[in-house]
Amino acid sequence: MATETLDLRGLKCPLPALLARRALGRGSSGMEIEVLTDDPMAPIDVPHMCRQEGFEVVSVERDGDRARMVLRKA
Repeated sequence: MATETLDLRGLKCPLPALLARRALGRGSSGMEIEVLTDDPMAPIDVPHMCRQEGFEVVSVERDGDRARMVLRKA
């Protein structure tokens, strides 16, 4: 279960990826966050950021432009 929800709807990339990275960076190992976004590029950019930074993408659910992503700090 995610310990924090980031409602980033209304923000355009790169802000969702940057804010998700900041939240994961300040958390402890094993922490999960839920990211809600309506930027169609976020489900591409956020997982890419996770791969670069060593974070895990637990799930990505898309519904049109809306997306819900669960991310974990390794």
